[in-house]
Amino acid sequence: MLTISVAVLLAVVIVVWLRRRDHARSRSDEKLTVLIALGFGILLAPTAFGRGVVGQLASGINDAGR
Repeated sequence: MLTISVAVLLAVVIVVWLRRRDHARSRSDEKLTVLIALGFGILLAPTAFGRGVVGQLASGINDAGR
């Protein structure tokens, strides 16, 4: 049986969505892009990879503030 991770599927959707042409995007397309990216972040955050990325981002922001 083949299983597909929802996070991986959503990552593919994000890549395909963002590869579209820029000039044809409406405000609703931009809102949908933000919602898809937020959903991806919510799915990725509880994983070890997500915690590592968030940790690196937080330390980078902390170092930049010094």
